[in-house]
Amino acid sequence: MLETSLNQLEQLVTDLMQKNAQLSEQNAAVAQQLAQAKEENDSLQLSLMEHEEKNGAAAARIQALVERASAGVVNA
Repeated sequence: MLETSLNQLEQLVTDLMQKNAQLSEQNAAVAQQLAQAKEENDSLQLSLMEHEEKNGAAAARIQALVERASAGVVNA
């Protein structure tokens, strides 16, 4: 009976070690994916800020042109 229990315990330990190795590999893969996603997110946020800045500048120029055109119509 003791021999059977020891064999079962050895098998359980082996199974747990294999499962731990699998989970460690999966964890490393997920960590890599997370790092890539964070990098992509940072890049997208920077791109968004650049687009917002360009759109803001374009909107300001358009507003200035509209004001000039409006002033020209009023003075005419």
